[in-house]
Amino acid sequence: MTPHARAAAPSLAFGLLTVSDTRTAGDDASGSTMRDLVEAAGHRVFERAIVRDEPEMIRERILAWSADPACDAVVSSGGTGFSGRDRTFEAAVSLFERKIDGFGELFRMLSFQEIGSAAMLSRATAGVVRGTPVFLLPGAPGAVALGLTRLVLPEIGHIAGELRRRT
Repeated sequence: MTPHARAAAPSLAFGLLTVSDTRTAGDDASGSTMRDLVEAAGHRVFERAIVRDEPEMIRERILAWSADPACDAVVSSGGTGFSGRDRTFEAAVSLFERKIDGFGELFRMLSFQEIGSAAMLSRATAGVVRGTPVFLLPGAPGAVALGLTRLVLPEIGHIAGELRRRT
């Protein structure tokens, strides 16, 4: 076991946000995928929500969760493309105190291996808001699964541990 793995928190609480103008609790496949994968990895859901692709609604939810000490990480799905209504990227990035640059780069690389050149259209990214890691994923369930299983879940304990360190 590496020193990073030993220092990682064993179980964290995730805020799971679906950004969509059309999804409801009954048909939110990406939200269900997020919940299932987070719980299967031994973590728990702090809260799950669906908000419209309105920048102020997105910012309010991310700020509220990141201000709550019971929420260790936020994962959002949807609104990271280039359509006229895709505004999650701009809304959330404006809150980032620090950006986790490697996340978006690696997500697009892995996505390219699965879907080809369309991966360049993803604005998946991650950063830190009020000391809380925030990950923005595309809205497709497959993209959510890719981002969580290959990137977020393997490293979230390490990321959270680093953000909690004072020295």
